[in-house]
Amino acid sequence: MQLVIFSQKTDNTSKNKRLGAVEGDLIADLSQVPGAPESMAACCALDSEGLDRLTNLVAQAPRLALAEATLHAPFPRPARNIFCVGKNYHEHAREFAQSGFDASAKEIVPEAPVIFTKPPSAVIGPGDTIPGYLDPTSSVDYEGELTVVIGKGGRGISREDALDHVFGYTIINDVTSRHLQHKHRQWVIGKGIDGFCPMGPAVMTADEAPDPRKLHLRTWVNGDLRQDVSVADLIFDIPTLISTISAYITLEPGDLIATGTPVGVGLGFNPPKFLRKGDVVRIEIGGIGVLENQVA
Repeated sequence: MQLVIFSQKTDNTSKNKRLGAVEGDLIADLSQVPGAPESMAACCALDSEGLDRLTNLVAQAPRLALAEATLHAPFPRPARNIFCVGKNYHEHAREFAQSGFDASAKEIVPEAPVIFTKPPSAVIGPGDTIPGYLDPTSSVDYEGELTVVIGKGGRGISREDALDHVFGYTIINDVTSRHLQHKHRQWVIGKGIDGFCPMGPAVMTADEAPDPRKLHLRTWVNGDLRQDVSVADLIFDIPTLISTISAYITLEPGDLIATGTPVGVGLGFNPPKFLRKGDVVRIEIGGIGVLENQVA
């Protein structure tokens, strides 16, 4: 199931955001079904039988054409900061270490997951413009990432049980100011700028990807394929990330974990290929869809 947050173009406003499910060229409008969840976070908080109930609610929902809708970030304003993982693909870890922008550690491949966060104010949706002009250093970079959506929360979650706590998956572009990332050592400022977290277009429920290692991520900039990798190439896999974070921080329904970006980001080129005004970044993961944003 592909769940989305959308508004109708005929509303002439994006404020009337509703929950829906994409079915081909149609959206099932769950806002018209009594008793249906009203947000993506509410879906994540459903119990173990919640997905079956949600499927039944979708079957009752009226349809409208996908072309008549504007899609928004699945979590337009997450309740908590987004957990992010740095240097989590082998080739990207080497790419970053050799770029001269990594001021955080001496090792190339980290011994443990590198965890940081992006604030809720960084989130924008599909089709929204990335405010590159907010980076005074003109070093805006892209990072396509598979992102885990937590369903059942918990603390001290084992690797063996971790996937039982996953509600679904979405896409995040971990947009980064490389010079600010380097200057401040810690990454929150360089990666937490307003609008530097495009998200979407949908949340694919976990039953659609029982083995997330089989998912494939691709990123294009202005039609040029830059990233092309299997999620199986992660250094620390999804169960490890969930187990590591939850050992110290209680995970809650609707929490998001961006799992890291593969090789092919702008800083890996010589000279670096940072984003400029008018550039278009397109990220695709099969089953989730396409997240596309232009730089302003």
